[in-house]
Amino acid sequence: MSAPESAAQRPQSAEPGERGTQPGERPGARPLLVVVDPSARSKDGESVRIAKDVLSAGTTSVKVCLPDGPEEFARALARRGARRPVVIGDDRALLRAVTHLHRERDLEDAALSVVPVGASTELVRGFGVPAGAVEAARAVLDGLPHRLDLLVDDSDGVVLGDLRLPVHPGDERDGASGDGDGGRGTGDDPWWAPPLRTCQSLFQSLAARTPVRGGLDGVPPARLRVEADGETLVDLDRPVGLVSVTAGGARSGFARIEVRAAGPGSQDPVAHAIARSLTISGADFRYRADMVTAGPVRRRTWTVRPQAWMLTLPRG
Repeated sequence: MSAPESAAQRPQSAEPGERGTQPGERPGARPLLVVVDPSARSKDGESVRIAKDVLSAGTTSVKVCLPDGPEEFARALARRGARRPVVIGDDRALLRAVTHLHRERDLEDAALSVVPVGASTELVRGFGVPAGAVEAARAVLDGLPHRLDLLVDDSDGVVLGDLRLPVHPGDERDGASGDGDGGRGTGDDPWWAPPLRTCQSLFQSLAARTPVRGGLDGVPPARLRVEADGETLVDLDRPVGLVSVTAGGARSGFARIEVRAAGPGSQDPVAHAIARSLTISGADFRYRADMVTAGPVRRRTWTVRPQAWMLTLPRG
């Protein structure tokens, strides 16, 4: 499932009072807290500079933070005060910001903005954020906050776009939380750490593409019970090749769930549902939430929280 399709949630404009502004107030007039993800600085410093220049020229007060890691990233958001948070970074940076604000129970009133810079920005762009640094920064200044649905699991993890399972054990390199550095390193690694990570990534990529009889995309089938709003879609007696879940879409407050069987002819879903909650149980399984792989777990429940967070998007 492509990233733009996975993020095709139906945005709803937030009322001015919901984001702490007065009717008719230009969004760009509010002071900004710009948090630049370390990966963005290392991947494309020029785009970061351009975005900062556009933001600084368009508002009266801009505070720029250059955190060195996830902990400083979280502290910067926590200390934003009345400033509007802007993240310059990739999909992981946006997920890290949403995860932090959710865990601090501060997500509902924080109108996030993002300028996509980095290796992977498909999820961000799928929401409707412009790809270019100049256009995205202008959208931060002149756009409007839109409310979007959020998938939240029973361990307080969040999903912005797609949820997929089972996944290949080799994909666990991404870690079980959006708070990690995703294998990028901290800057204090020994000289041999980067080439070692490269070799590990190559080995795991090759392993993940090795066909396994009966599975999909090289992933072994799993015996899982899949329940949507308490009703069983697939039980343990039928091997599952893929479960895919996307929140939002045509119906806000609901998730679209598709289950595919293992083996030949498994491209068509054997079960599907539109539901508010999803529970999966069975043998140890891993799942991929957005760009992060978690698990193994034996049971997990995800619930759709309608219009739970705000993202600033271009007008129109």
